[in-house]
Amino acid sequence: MKKLLFQLDTDPHPAVFDTVVAYDGGADHVIGHGGCTPQNVRPLVEGAIFTRAPKEKKFTAVFVGGSDMTAGAALFKAVQKVFFADFRVSVMLDSNGSNTTAAAGIARLAKNGAISGQRAVVLAGTGPVGQRAAVMLSREGAQVAITSRDAHRAESCCREIKERFGVDIEPIAALGNDDRGRAIEKANVVFSAGKAGVSLLDENHWKDNPNIRLIADANATPPIGVTGTDMMDRGRERHGKIVWGAIGFGTLKLAVHRACIARLFESNDVVLDAEQIFALAKAMA
Repeated sequence: MKKLLFQLDTDPHPAVFDTVVAYDGGADHVIGHGGCTPQNVRPLVEGAIFTRAPKEKKFTAVFVGGSDMTAGAALFKAVQKVFFADFRVSVMLDSNGSNTTAAAGIARLAKNGAISGQRAVVLAGTGPVGQRAAVMLSREGAQVAITSRDAHRAESCCREIKERFGVDIEPIAALGNDDRGRAIEKANVVFSAGKAGVSLLDENHWKDNPNIRLIADANATPPIGVTGTDMMDRGRERHGKIVWGAIGFGTLKLAVHRACIARLFESNDVVLDAEQIFALAKAMA
């Protein structure tokens, strides 16, 4: 029986990255559909759940992706609403690599020092990776804040996180690098989650800060988010802080992503979102 993964993407074209990792994770065939919404996804899901016998349903799975986390979360929910009784297949959400990237980065940081009771700041935290990183840091016991150039966007994101995960995140408006430098003055943990090629902190903003212990930067496209670090950093000490770069923890991200794909085909009732993916990342770190 072939392992079929249906890649339902909220963008017009399914992400090539997700397709490649799906094959590397053990799928025999990956069938991509772009432009998926809660309104048009039902026929696709019904095709997945009605075509195989109960004992064979584990060989069909659904991956929800795309660049927009809010749209992805709505689609993920809509997919599961179609399920009933044993007419279901395993499903995973990883919009813009948000769950797997954040899980790998926070898992690596947690291996280098205690996060519970620490103050953590997620720079550019309203994006997909930043939102999930904030949740995972909070679940590890940190007091978490996210920064955004748009104060209203930051506040809206914090409300959405509260509704979905039940954790309180502090919104901080920070228009430029100096503003973000001030936002991390009392931070112990800094996670940079900005767009590719966008610098968020200058080296002088963090190198002499005695409070900061751990730094991770999810940006692998120069200029990277935290100037003075390197995308290849793998728990490297810089100015007395432990630093992880995007490529440094990216090997774990890919391993976690592949492991999640493999897990989808273990049964027909696996659901992989932030909580489950983070648990797996911590076990693998």
